[in-house]
Amino acid sequence: MTDVTPAERELGTAFLPRFDAQGLLIAIAVDSHSREILMVAYMDAEALQKTRETGLAHFHSRSRGKLWLKGETSGHFLRVEEIRVDCDQDALELRVRPEGPACHTGARSCFYRRLDGEVLARTADHPPHS
Repeated sequence: MTDVTPAERELGTAFLPRFDAQGLLIAIAVDSHSREILMVAYMDAEALQKTRETGLAHFHSRSRGKLWLKGETSGHFLRVEEIRVDCDQDALELRVRPEGPACHTGARSCFYRRLDGEVLARTADHPPHS
């Protein structure tokens, strides 16, 4: 592929994802209705392609080193309604319709705690055992 100028990447209409040195993009899953951030994960080219083909969020599992369909074991799929691309095309916002909790802990969102001084406290919208 030829070199892409910053102007082409940032202002153009071509989708030119900028993967990092490990071949990954940041993917932020956001509830399409409430706009709540549900989770942050990584996508490689294969995960991006599968997500676009199926409408289901696929990610690259860094710990397992392989493709991961969100919900493949839990049944808590993320149905992708829209993919937004950041200005320099190295991060994606997936606007999704969740089919259950997004977090592996069972919480609706992986962002269920806030920093309160030096400790973590549950957010009001994610009480213990939610």
